[in-house]
This record gives sequence, C-alpha cells and structure tokens, in this order.
Amino acid sequence: MYWAALLLDKPPGDASTHDELRGLATWALQFTPRVAIVDDAVCMEVEASLRLFGGKRALQERVRSEGAELGVAIAAWAPTALGALAFARADVENGFARPLQEGLDRLPMEVLSVVEPHRPTLARLGCKTLGDIRRLPRVGVSRRFDKELLGALDQAYGIKPAVHRWEELPETFSARLELGFRVEQAEALMFGARRLLLQMCGWLAARHAGTAAFTLKWAHDTMRSKTAGLGGELTVRTGAFTRNVGHLSRLLSENLAKTELLAPVGELTLVAVDVEPLEEVSASLLPDTVRQGETLCEVLERISARLGPDRVVRPVMTEDHRIEWAQFWRPAAEKLPRETSSIDVPQPSWVLPEPLRLAVRNHRPLYQGTLQMLAGPHRIEGGWWHRVEDEGAEATKQVARDYWVALSEHAGVLWVYQERLADDDAAWFLHGIFA
Repeated sequence: MYWAALLLDKPPGDASTHDELRGLATWALQFTPRVAIVDDAVCMEVEASLRLFGGKRALQERVRSEGAELGVAIAAWAPTALGALAFARADVENGFARPLQEGLDRLPMEVLSVVEPHRPTLARLGCKTLGDIRRLPRVGVSRRFDKELLGALDQAYGIKPAVHRWEELPETFSARLELGFRVEQAEALMFGARRLLLQMCGWLAARHAGTAAFTLKWAHDTMRSKTAGLGGELTVRTGAFTRNVGHLSRLLSENLAKTELLAPVGELTLVAVDVEPLEEVSASLLPDTVRQGETLCEVLERISARLGPDRVVRPVMTEDHRIEWAQFWRPAAEKLPRETSSIDVPQPSWVLPEPLRLAVRNHRPLYQGTLQMLAGPHRIEGGWWHRVEDEGAEATKQVARDYWVALSEHAGVLWVYQERLADDDAAWFLHGIFA
C-alpha cells in the first residue's frame, strides 16, 4: 500500500480546523476514492492511482505544491495510514527510506494519539519511542493498558488491517473559509479564494466535470456600517466548461481588481454554479507543443474580464442560409451553444457589407471581365420571419436568390447571385470573394 498523511499548519483544537480538513479531504478525492480523516489529518491510499498521475515522484510533487496552498504543513508517505500519520507528526516525509518497522521504532511515542492517555505510565517504564513500547511484553501491555494501544501499534506497523470511514464526494460544491485577518481590499481576497478554487477544482476532477460559472461570496466584519450590508458576491462565468485552476484564478483576479469592498471581510464562501461532465483529453506519447500555455478561449476570457465583456466578441454560426445572417457576434467570455451548420456548399472567405450590383452584357454578368460560372445554382429562400421597421412600415428580410461560384479573369473566384422573382430578372450581384 502507498499512503499519504496530510497535516494542516493549525493546531488540532482550532475552531476552523474541522472545516479545513473536510475541504482538504474533498480536494484529495481527485486522486483516489480512498480518503479518510484520521485524528487531525487527511489520509489517502493512492497505490492504484500512481500511474494515472505520472508515478510516485510526480504525484508527491503535485500533492506537496497544491497542498501547501491549502494549508498543509507536511505530507508524509508510508505503507500504512497510521504509519504515514506518525511520520507526518515527527516531520519525516519519506516513510519508505528504510523498512517500516525500523523507521517507526525510531519515532517518539507521542506520534500516536492512543499513547497520550498512557504517556506518564509509559515514561516511568522507560519508554521514549514506539520501539520501546513494542519491546514491552505484549501480555503485560494488554493487561495494564487498553486494547486500543496494541491495536493502533499493530495497524501502524501493518500487522493488523485498519478500518477507515471513507469520505464521500458531495453532490454540489460549497466551501467556506474563515480568513485569519480582516481584508479591506478586494484584490487581497485572492489569497483565500485561491485555496477555495483548489478545493473546487479537486471536487470537479473527482466528478470528471467542469464548471462554466462559480460565485465567490464574502461576509463583512461585524464592525461595519449599516449601509455596507452583510456582505457581497461576485459571479465569474467562462465560455467553456473547465477545471483549470490557473485560468479560473486569473479570471477571478481580473474581476476582483474592478470590485470595491464596502466593509472589511472576514469570511469567504465559494459555490460552483454551472457544472457539467467534462470530456477528458487523451494524453499523447509524443511531446505536446499544441496545448502548452493558455488556449485562445482562455486568453479571450481573461482579456474580456479586464476590458469588459462587450468589448471582446467572437463570431457564432447560426442555422441560416442567408449568408449575411449566417453568423452574429457574441461576448467572447459568454458560454455559447454548440455551433451547428447544415450548409455543405462552398462559402466565400469575405462577404461584402452590401451586395454590389454588376453590369450585364449579353445576359452575362461582368466584374473585371466577363464572369465564367463554375458551380451553381445554389438556391436559397427565407427570411420572412425576420421583421424590421422600414420608414415607419413593417417589412421583412425575405430573400429569394440563386447563388453561383464564378471565375473572373482578374478578380479570381467570386460569389455572385441573381435575384429570383425580382422586377429586373437580369440583375446580378457580387456578394463575396473566395480566398
């Protein structure tokens, strides 16, 4: 077995330790479903998950780096849960450096909680380490002390299997964090918000899901003015479902930079609002240079968070055969519906703002020479539902056209059409140009 024990940098009796342990356990569930809270630590068994996370060293580095942001003082590794907890309390990270029995025998006896009620008696017997206790006669120890002492020792040394109550993944995510000091500037909330974002992304990873929106709420200090209210909140939305903690942190930081606190803040709450299953990306056997750094979507979302959602837009395809209405512009940071299009004919690279009427000679349109028709006609008809106000009267954008792909000797490949049911049947228009 390969166990890890995570100890927080707070004393066990601290009032907020329980909530932080639950949050840490939720984060740890992304690595393995076998996570338990043991005394004042979170223990997780990751033997079956090592290859999934790149091996022992890669997993240890990730747990160490992300855990430090979550308030983990030390992460220790050993073949048993109580053994890992004992090493963590003794500030020894690697419980595999020597055989388990030899490593535990060197530790002070206080590293196991069950020793505390019997510590004075054991000290009078000359015991200072776990090895000293194990060298006492087992029969005498079982008679003089309770059975939990020998049971805990056997579980720590791997002689007896341990029974744990595994943590369950909640259906929804909502985490609270009490700040260690009162915050007066909104940007300073990122220190605590980052910890909550790590917990949320761990919860999302365990559910194989992503979020498109989350809400950060803050509670004002009791010493506040009446006009400040109880607190405030900020909802951050993304254009696509994600659990990239770096990207979500950047978006939240940009939004907090434009937020003003009405009173000092002492408590934060993070809630995942919009959650859906996320399609996993397969790893590559070759070096991946395509997905390094931020994606275009992430860059656009970060820029729009800084400049404002209406100042960064992107095109969206629609189910409309009228080429001038086949796309529209929406904020880049807004979650958009999946784009669909049933058009299977050539479409021009550039479309003119207004169709240009062409000259006609011998019933053939002209544009820098006589046009040669390459493909067509592609007939479209529609737009009766698109109603507009035209000089006080109601009209529609109804069109009835025959489109052609045409070749001009000097202008290249063009997109032209002839209006059907028009007063002038000889009218031809240039609407687009192919690259």
